[in-house]
Amino acid sequence: MPAPHLLAHEHADNVGVVVVEGLTAGTRMLGVVTADNSSFELEARADVPIGHKVALKDIKSGDTAVKYGEDIGRFVADVAAGEHVHVHNLKTKRW
Repeated sequence: MPAPHLLAHEHADNVGVVVVEGLTAGTRMLGVVTADNSSFELEARADVPIGHKVALKDIKSGDTAVKYGEDIGRFVADVAAGEHVHVHNLKTKRW
């Protein structure tokens, strides 16, 4: 298997982490779910820096973000599969 562009920990995750430099919009990403080493493909809808998140499916504003099987915050905007997930569309629930 070629090196992945994107990692998710659990099948229930709705965001994954970009693990390559220079990911550009239109790239057909290879994703891996580390819980069982299964793979999936997803097209990047934006340039995304390494270490940043990408939506794994279409997500509605108000939905919970799940990364590594954990609640990491609340979406404050609708996000389509393959879009960059960061502070412009995801906020913590802590405050």
